[in-house]
Amino acid sequence: MTSIAPMLPNPAHAYETGLKKVIITLTVIVSAMLELIDTTIVNVALTQISGNLGASIEDVAWVITSYAIANVIVIPLSGFLGNLLGRRNYYIGSILLFTAASLLCGMAPNIWTLVFFRFLQGLGGGALLPTSQAILYETYRPEERGKATGIFSMGLVLGPTFGPLLGGFLVDYMTWEWCFFVNIPVGLLAAWSAFTFIKEPKVQHAVSKIDWTGIGLLAVGIGSLQFILERGESKDWFETPYITWFTIIAVVSLIAFVWWELHTEEPAVDLRVLARSNNLAIAAVLTFIVGYGLYGSLFVFPVFVQRLLGFTALLTGTVLFPSALVTGIIALPLGIALQRGASPKLLMSFGMSAFVFFCWNLGQQTMQSGSENFFWVLLLRGVALGFIFIPVTMLAVAGLHGRDIGQATGLNNMVRQLGGSFGIAITNTYIAKRVAAHRVELLSHLSPYDPAAVARIDAIKQAATMRAGVSPSESELVALKALEGTVTIQSHHLAYMDAFMLIALLFALALPLLFFIKINKSEKADLSSAH
Repeated sequence: MTSIAPMLPNPAHAYETGLKKVIITLTVIVSAMLELIDTTIVNVALTQISGNLGASIEDVAWVITSYAIANVIVIPLSGFLGNLLGRRNYYIGSILLFTAASLLCGMAPNIWTLVFFRFLQGLGGGALLPTSQAILYETYRPEERGKATGIFSMGLVLGPTFGPLLGGFLVDYMTWEWCFFVNIPVGLLAAWSAFTFIKEPKVQHAVSKIDWTGIGLLAVGIGSLQFILERGESKDWFETPYITWFTIIAVVSLIAFVWWELHTEEPAVDLRVLARSNNLAIAAVLTFIVGYGLYGSLFVFPVFVQRLLGFTALLTGTVLFPSALVTGIIALPLGIALQRGASPKLLMSFGMSAFVFFCWNLGQQTMQSGSENFFWVLLLRGVALGFIFIPVTMLAVAGLHGRDIGQATGLNNMVRQLGGSFGIAITNTYIAKRVAAHRVELLSHLSPYDPAAVARIDAIKQAATMRAGVSPSESELVALKALEGTVTIQSHHLAYMDAFMLIALLFALALPLLFFIKINKSEKADLSSAH
């Protein structure tokens, strides 16, 4: 049976025990969840922000875009910045920046001030994922790495799912500003806890030269790519000149970034780690697909149930939450099972197959579906994500040593975020195109020679004449408008179902990648100097 080999302890590194270990675990999980919750908590408040600040929905979308761009820029740089500033200092500073920016977001007097502070919040929050993961690995002994991975993966799934639930509650019962203010007490407590209990690793990697070129190319390239993904669909992609220009900038910058990082002596992001670990490369692809599926499905489902089935934001979050809770419950046992020799290939095969079935089932829902119809299928989603997240997270660092761990966690978290951005952008565009296609198809069946269509129109006209007392000519207009509304609803319903099926197809096509995973039982890795 294939297993992920345990690591040899570093004699210079003292692992935590007792209450201190529990406090550090809670601190890093809460910090990581703060970052992930804020990727989705604002989504349900966009309408209220638009009305309160007098901004268009298009301008308000920058509240999400700016946070995502900052996130995806800083995540791969976290290992480098941790070495430069000291991991503990960098971590505490990032929590404080995130918390202060949250306060300023809630106090923003206009939309563009809010966008700017959201960007700062994203810079602070982006560091929390990879650095929290590295701290967690250093806190637990090598033989407990599976447990640590399970705990961390629990936060990865709970955060994005808990965001809409918390956001819906705050918007419905308080004001949109509380989507930001809620971070302040939690952030201050996390910063105090990190200052009090987290220590610098004994093994440090001094940075003698700052790779400004690499940092600049990464910021421009990834920032441009994220901008394209966030704004492309609403701007009709390459029909808008500046989307084309940003695409060119992104491609050129990212190619230059890869070339530079492979040829400079002290890169900000050491891409050579991909060559040193075949499993990391495979894990990156799988993580991208998981990010696509997680965020893509999490984008389509609320839109479907709220726009077509009439769910409130709070009900939507309530329906989704048990799924994340299931992932949290099974994360720890799965991590321990992997550490004891369970096959990551077998677990991931089951998880990805279950996610295919989950998406396929959602693709069969009707306009009569209620919250009870989604309970079991969403629980299956929770099980599937647990069986995917934990093995792929461990796979990313299997066989790596020292500072390579920090680079691997940063790259893997960046790929997950990019996968989510691609998932939302591609799914949004696909839905728009499928709505148009289904509309044409449905209209092709409506003609004066179609008995069913004629009978439907006559029934609506008769009902309008009897109930509203309108004239025959007016009743015909009422009937045509009603028919138009039905066609629009049905077109969107079919398009949403297609989107779920597309995600299912992507996961099914990714299953063969699992055959290329090779884990050497003799490999040893040292996580004690991950940063």
